[in-house]
Amino acid sequence: MVTPDLAPRNGSPPATRRGGPAFGATALIGWVALSAVLPGAAHLRAGRWRSGLVLLSCYLTVVVAVVFVAAGADAGLAGRALGWLGQISLVFAACAVAWFWLVIRSYVVLRPGRLPRRGQVLTGLVAGVLAVVVAVPFAIAARYVRVSEQTLDSLFAAPAGSGQAGGAVRRDDPWAGRDRVNVLLLGGDWGDDRIGMRTDSINVASVDVRTGNTVLLGLPRNLEHVRFPPGSAMAARFPFGFQLPEYRPGWREDLLFSVWQYANDHPELFGGRRNMGAEVLKETVGHILGLRIDWYALANIWGFAKMIDALGGLVVTVDRDIVYGLHNEGVVRSGTRRLSGTEALWFARSRTFSDDFDRMHRQRCVLGALLSQADPATVLTRFTEIAAATRRIISTDVPRPMLEHLVPLAWKVKHAAITSLQFVPPLINTAYPDWDRIRLLTAKAIRASVHAQAGPSATPSGSPTAFSSAPGRHRHRHSPSPSPTPVLSPLGTPSPIDDGCGAHMAMAR
Repeated sequence: MVTPDLAPRNGSPPATRRGGPAFGATALIGWVALSAVLPGAAHLRAGRWRSGLVLLSCYLTVVVAVVFVAAGADAGLAGRALGWLGQISLVFAACAVAWFWLVIRSYVVLRPGRLPRRGQVLTGLVAGVLAVVVAVPFAIAARYVRVSEQTLDSLFAAPAGSGQAGGAVRRDDPWAGRDRVNVLLLGGDWGDDRIGMRTDSINVASVDVRTGNTVLLGLPRNLEHVRFPPGSAMAARFPFGFQLPEYRPGWREDLLFSVWQYANDHPELFGGRRNMGAEVLKETVGHILGLRIDWYALANIWGFAKMIDALGGLVVTVDRDIVYGLHNEGVVRSGTRRLSGTEALWFARSRTFSDDFDRMHRQRCVLGALLSQADPATVLTRFTEIAAATRRIISTDVPRPMLEHLVPLAWKVKHAAITSLQFVPPLINTAYPDWDRIRLLTAKAIRASVHAQAGPSATPSGSPTAFSSAPGRHRHRHSPSPSPTPVLSPLGTPSPIDDGCGAHMAMAR
């Protein structure tokens, strides 16, 4: 509102005694709010043309640059941005400070001192709140980026004894001439209250780096007489396959799941080098499948529940009641339901009235559900909890510089054909595996994957389903087998990763 003594003369704009326009409380706050989204507006309205034009020009330049970058953004840019997280965090922090200062300064240049005392207090409070409100999103973004950087630096630091240098990667050929990369995906059960670590879930993701087409190859944890690469320390120790003395009559642990821990427990086999479990298991699984394993990623299954809880639970279609617990006291009821982290963990791990092969199937269901339901909105709202859980449960030897190239590859995988081949009875005999057949079927699945089309794969009609014979963790070699449990992969034929898991298991594409 213009005071009487400052009324316009001869059509000139109203002015205060100090040369600027006067505003009512509502108009002043309106111009301050406009300045929060269009920097320089308040300065221009106050007659500060030079400052206003500089602010507005800088803002529009940045907006145009951001739009230009966003229009040309792709997965490759997202990968490269992972190397700039420290700088990006500083930029967001600077923006938070700059926008806070901008709102306060816009308020000041509009001369709130011309208002009555009550108006000054009211507009000052509103301007202060507005300054905080516009600065907070930038501050949160800076924190999220900083947490991301810390999480990635923690996860992708080369583990002791891994032999990974994590050095420079050639930008023109990050895959070193390879047309596929093979990543060993493991689920383990280590913890403060547990002795050692067993790899209960063993899968290899074989990815075509050109198309993203992926084959998920699953090996049963109870594979016996495991053979090691010729010339290796483990092959010298076990020339006729992995065999250990019984730790009580009829019971032994010389199965695939204990290779990691055995290697860690016997550094003398490796010239005193410790923590060789990861390298030995990579070499062993690669030898079994006839592949070169590039890296591994290990998830702590017991900590996995925290990740699912951080996501707000997981919707899973349970085809039958799953009983669990030492005395069968727990049950995950059949039906489509949202499972808590603990329930999802037991759904994936329970062997009660079941076996390892049925459990492998349920683990793939949970993996598919997690991939499809971890949407960006959920991840953002629970970002810090997810990051904290991730640091506690993931271990890998993927070099940090490779992330720039793995992000575009992951984008290809998300939109490519993903099939699964599980080596379960009767496809193989876990007690006396046919190693040549395993390598032959692996090669066949990979050849088929090269030309596969994205989308659900058709399961051949009349294909036989695999049945299990099934052991527990501490296998009694001569114990009778329980009733067979169907696993939905046809013999020797890769199937969709989400087969048999219900509508909620479809991969996000």
